[in-house]
Amino acid sequence: MADPIKLGIIGVGQIGIHHIKRYQDVPGAEIVAVADINEAEAQRVASEYAIPHVYTDFRALLHRDDIVAVDVALHNNLHMPVTVEALQAGKHVYCEKPMAGAYVDAETMLNTARALDRKLSIQFFSLFTNETKAAKALIENGKLGHIYHARSTGFRRRGRPYVDGYGTQFFVQKAHASGGALYDMGVYHVAQILYLLGNPAVTTISGNVYQETALDPERAQISGYNVEELGVGYVRLENGVSLDIIESWAIHMNGFEGSSIAGSEGGIRLEPFGYYHSVGDMVLNSTVDLDDFAWRTDQLRANADAYRSAQHHWIAALQGRVDLIPTDEIALNTMLIMEGIYLSHEMGCEVTAEEVKVESRSTAVKV
Repeated sequence: MADPIKLGIIGVGQIGIHHIKRYQDVPGAEIVAVADINEAEAQRVASEYAIPHVYTDFRALLHRDDIVAVDVALHNNLHMPVTVEALQAGKHVYCEKPMAGAYVDAETMLNTARALDRKLSIQFFSLFTNETKAAKALIENGKLGHIYHARSTGFRRRGRPYVDGYGTQFFVQKAHASGGALYDMGVYHVAQILYLLGNPAVTTISGNVYQETALDPERAQISGYNVEELGVGYVRLENGVSLDIIESWAIHMNGFEGSSIAGSEGGIRLEPFGYYHSVGDMVLNSTVDLDDFAWRTDQLRANADAYRSAQHHWIAALQGRVDLIPTDEIALNTMLIMEGIYLSHEMGCEVTAEEVKVESRSTAVKV
């Protein structure tokens, strides 16, 4: 058995608690401290999950020599400043998605991690689903041939945080979250596609964002809702590959087809999972027993447990058992696309990747 990894959790809100629960199922993960400005809630969470140390200042947690890595579970615009301080304190960092509130902040995070030779991972559960693993296996075995187009989709009929009945208003305010449906859920789906495509470079982006569906008047006033409920985009990637995006928190529609990847020899739909190809004049629609696939790979592959979830992978990488999937690089590319959609909407035209980088402005909150 590899040595346990001692962790600190920064932020014990909805996301922080979710992360703590995940670590309970990961052998080798030992949470020794939490930090949150809400001392009463931090004490309550620590007591419930038998975490021995509580801090109201995250810097005090960072001063602990026994903590190897921290998990940053804060609002988007706090990701960069807290992550950078943690990296500078010598800690490896696992950060909630999106990577930051702006591309330039995400770039600072990645550059800091590289300069200090620290590990940085972004929470993308979508990279570890059975659907993603099956799609990756088909792609790596050449079953799609030349890949030329992909589609990223995410659907909620009416699932806007706070205003539709769950979560806090901080999820729908630019001052805290920077974005809406694209930053909340779209990053999962776009990152999943980029990972399967090999994280190609972005050349141009065009898109629009919308907030059109009626809100409960009282919730609308209390929430300060000023982010998008629907984001759409079209992205040109290197080598002529294209990607279209649609992500909804709220829309008068009964659903979208699942994300997909099209190649010269075959195509994949991720949800529900299907593999589509031809043999001579026969058009074949193949289904996959994903549970059987997951069980077999778990039995036959070395360190298969390191790919059961994002947290399993993070701990295994810290233990030196597997190489860390470069989620930070994928997350940075995802940020480029998302911010490109916002910039394209604002300018009313297609924008280049370089224009997004030049125009990106920090949204980081001082800590």
